Amino acid sequence: MIDDTPETVVLSSFDPVRRETARVALENLIADGRIHPARIEEMYKKAERLVNERVQEAGEQAAYDAGIHDLHPELVKTLGALRYRTSFGQNVLQHSVQVSALCGIMASELGLDAKPAKRAGLLHDLGKAIDHEVEGPHAILGADLCRRYGERPEIVHAVEAHHADVEPNTVLDVLVQAADAISAARPGARRESAENYIKRLEKLEEISNAHDGVERTYAMQAGRELHVMVQPEKISDAQAVVLAHDIATQIEDEMEYPGQVRVVVIRESRAVDVAK
Repeated sequence: MIDDTPETVVLSSFDPVRRETARVALENLIADGRIHPARIEEMYKKAERLVNERVQEAGEQAAYDAGIHDLHPELVKTLGALRYRTSFGQNVLQHSVQVSALCGIMASELGLDAKPAKRAGLLHDLGKAIDHEVEGPHAILGADLCRRYGERPEIVHAVEAHHADVEPNTVLDVLVQAADAISAARPGARRESAENYIKRLEKLEEISNAHDGVERTYAMQAGRELHVMVQPEKISDAQAVVLAHDIATQIEDEMEYPGQVRVVVIRESRAVDVAK
């Protein structure tokens, strides 16, 4: 797409690997300056080879980082394609490596074998590499790929169950679910729209301001901290403690948010006199 924006060409595609191939080819054509059908075809083939090599390298590096050395070559290639896939701004390949590490840590803490946990964590989002080609939830698509290329039933089921498309029924299933949620929910991991962000801050302030005796409320640190100013004549020190607990409980019941929200109730009283 070429519009009125100066010096800008926008590439759009449902297939992230093909989009990257087009970007590389277009950049090379512009740098070369000789743009005609034969040259376009030549540059495209070069870009396709380069991107396929990068995909393969990314898959091999991810498997190496996770300490898994016996993946089927097709799974390695599919995993590498996630290098060019993002989910709410979070790179899916980096997320998969992180989930693998978290699964391994939690499995070790529980006294379980970390290897299958790391393997399931690495493969859990595999379906996102093909969900633009095949219809269905990415967890089911990823499980089908794993099944086709010889992964063990417990690994396949953990991939299939990580979004509860099927019932999680083993510790491994729950570990992958938990690690996936931790990686996605940590502050800054995913981009959210400005509209949703503002709505969340407004909702925090609305909950706090609805309580009797609250004078002003300020949502701070991107909504991770709430400063509540109260009227000292209406709220005592003891009541301030209760108020902080009540507001925190209401936020837990009525809102969804990453991490935690710290509620700080501030009660300030002043004694003023004038020397004449």
